[in-house]
Amino acid sequence: MFTCWLTLLVCFSPVLEALEVMVTLPAAKAAKALDGRLLVLFSTDPSQEPRFQIQESPKTQIVFGVDVEDWRPGSVRAVGVEAYGYPIRRLSDLPPGEYFVQAVLDIYETFHRADGHVVKLPMDRGEGRQWNRAPGNLYSKPLAMKVNRGARLALALTEEIPPITPPADTKYVRHLRIQSERLTKFWGRPMYLGAHVLLPHGFDEHPNARYPLMLFHGHFPADISNFRPEPPDPNLKPDYSDRFKISGYNRIIQQESHEFYKKWISKDFPRFLVVEIQHANPYYDDSYAVNSANLGPYGDAIMYELLPEIERRFRGIGQGWARFTYGGSTGGWEALAAQIFYPTEFNGAFGACPDPIDFRAFMTVNLYEDKNAYFVEGPHQRLARPGKRDWLGHVSATIQSMNQMELALGSRSRSGQQFDIWEAVYSPVGPDGYPKRIWNKETGEIDPTVAAYWRENYDLRHILERDWGKLGPLLKGKLHIYCGDMDNYYLNNAVYLMEEFLKRTKNPAYEGEVKYGDRFEHCWNGDPSLPNYITRLRYNTMYLEKILKRMEANHPPGADLRSWRY
Repeated sequence: MFTCWLTLLVCFSPVLEALEVMVTLPAAKAAKALDGRLLVLFSTDPSQEPRFQIQESPKTQIVFGVDVEDWRPGSVRAVGVEAYGYPIRRLSDLPPGEYFVQAVLDIYETFHRADGHVVKLPMDRGEGRQWNRAPGNLYSKPLAMKVNRGARLALALTEEIPPITPPADTKYVRHLRIQSERLTKFWGRPMYLGAHVLLPHGFDEHPNARYPLMLFHGHFPADISNFRPEPPDPNLKPDYSDRFKISGYNRIIQQESHEFYKKWISKDFPRFLVVEIQHANPYYDDSYAVNSANLGPYGDAIMYELLPEIERRFRGIGQGWARFTYGGSTGGWEALAAQIFYPTEFNGAFGACPDPIDFRAFMTVNLYEDKNAYFVEGPHQRLARPGKRDWLGHVSATIQSMNQMELALGSRSRSGQQFDIWEAVYSPVGPDGYPKRIWNKETGEIDPTVAAYWRENYDLRHILERDWGKLGPLLKGKLHIYCGDMDNYYLNNAVYLMEEFLKRTKNPAYEGEVKYGDRFEHCWNGDPSLPNYITRLRYNTMYLEKILKRMEANHPPGADLRSWRY
């Protein structure tokens, strides 16, 4: 609970009709004029700072945002009628009452890209592109205020988010960071890729061993996930997981992480490299691991710069038959996309609860036939499209509300949130240098020309069907997809369409698998016997049996199948 619940004098003016928030950028907090997104947050929940309470659910608190450019130290910016808000659209509609109020400046950097465009975007600073946690971003202390229409509130950005200390190397976990030549050229400034590498037990004792590589795709990882040499902390205070509705989930994570460590060092466990990569960028906590007109050549940079460097440093086999990729949600899409776009560079992909892999089921929107992403429209009725549900079908967000949140957090696809990164990755570049909108962010009207571009470049089912004659022989037996049939984000709908195509494939047949978890939510990854909250911690062992069988059955003559089985 934050402690700065100071009541600030609220000044009233008979002339001023609309609520306005005056935010000061202190001269001591900025050495130069700043650009960015200025956010003002209102909360009725004292449990934590307002900046940590914006979410795509009915529990969300309130945010209003405006773009600021050339904001000079020592000056004041007003946030008023022009601000875009969520879940309340306009600041003038904020109900009078008592609130904890806070301001945050998400600072933007100017990029001179190789395509000739000059854009202003927030850069990742080691946190994974999180506006409320990004080092260097400025914010005000939360203040308790009485808010009335016509009031003028005053806040000052006196606080700065501190730098993040990178994780230290250990016996089993190593970290590396490289400057990418491809990405640096695209963005016009140094750009980096990072990785956390889990080394096999006995790595130092077996200098002649070379290892298969397992690329675990997902959101920005602070370190290797779910690996803990230490036993669980007996004094750890149990927390509550609202997502899974269980107490003590932090203890479960520690126990599962320690169990994985014990398997990792056990006598008969196969030895391989587990890699989790860091590819946060100005638009999101990762790049979707593909080449993109707006993000640059992240797919090639990962495939031809980062992975070879990892394999060089840590004695990877360095051949496609000995590389596998897996992940869930964003990571599920990335695993499948990496396998499809680089078909010979991996020997199998395991995509759990993947982001939409057929844009005819872009959650609950058909991008090619629907006119509006937000509403199902008939001659006499207009119904909001659902965006998030639980396993019983209870809806907690609509497509419109989720996009409204993003538009409050950032214009021009700069919110750092889900729909905006899809737009940044999949869309062509607009005339202003920012991603072309797939739909009007306020009205939901879909742009069919942008949808057509998405289809030809990133609709995985369409690409497979279009190019099966070329891709089929290279992908035989490599595609494995898992999804709960009550996925919170309706991602199973696209999996059904992908499965329909894969089952029709001939010359060759795809020979992979598609499986569904009955009544499982996001993000089911293939084991019907255990709950999501357990299986999501077991990615590094979940598909191991299938991986070993593929290497035994699909390897070139003279391949090294022995040095890493000590």
